Amino acid sequence: MNITQLESPLKSARDGAVLRLSMNRPQARNALSSSLMGALSNALEGAAADTGVRVIIIAAEGSVFSAGHDLKEMNARRSEDDDGAGAFAALFTQCSALMQQIVACPKPVIAEVQGTATAAGCQLVASCDLAVASSQARFATPGVDIGLFCSTPMVALSRSVSRKAAMQMLLTGEMISADEAQALGLVNRVVAPSRLQAETMALAQTIASKPRATVRTGKEAFYRQIEMPLDDAYDYASRVMTENMLNAEAEEGICAFLEKREPQWPA
Repeated sequence: MNITQLESPLKSARDGAVLRLSMNRPQARNALSSSLMGALSNALEGAAADTGVRVIIIAAEGSVFSAGHDLKEMNARRSEDDDGAGAFAALFTQCSALMQQIVACPKPVIAEVQGTATAAGCQLVASCDLAVASSQARFATPGVDIGLFCSTPMVALSRSVSRKAAMQMLLTGEMISADEAQALGLVNRVVAPSRLQAETMALAQTIASKPRATVRTGKEAFYRQIEMPLDDAYDYASRVMTENMLNAEAEEGICAFLEKREPQWPA
């Protein structure tokens, strides 16, 4: 595995078709500073264009996955003429764009959560397509406790868990365990801390083995249909499946199934 430093807040490692991005601000609890979000955005953009990358893992160094926004960075902007309003708006816009970039990325993105994920850190987990958590991981949206309601984290959270579960997390700020997060649908799997990286990589490699265009089509269709009324969703999904049937991957996969052989996916 070849490891390189993209820039100080982020580490990158390639293992075959899997790209692992590790947030690298452990001393700041991997708070989502503007520079870290910029590094993540740049790395995601590069991965989206790299045909060799099929799956992306977002992980973190240290004992905390992410404590959310960098409150020290934000509070320092209050001395500006507008009391920081412009800076705050730019930061929240940048964060919202990053979360949408994860959803729009043509490659599946998996969160590997080794520790606490709070506020925008919880938002990051909720924005990823899948999440694998250590049994030691914890999750919360505690903005209400400091007078800053987690309104932007709410967007991703309310699309990952039920309304009442999201409201309870948002209104109480209480921490939930990894097992509770799995029960709510915020994470897919909970594993022993010693197995976290291996289990996440195994999941990533399973997905990476699937036909590339089919996975890309499926991810895009999932997020588009989920916001549609039921009849519109079925109309849209039917069009997607028709186009998918005409793709070389579907032709090869169906023929292989009928001929009882392993498919040979197009490169």
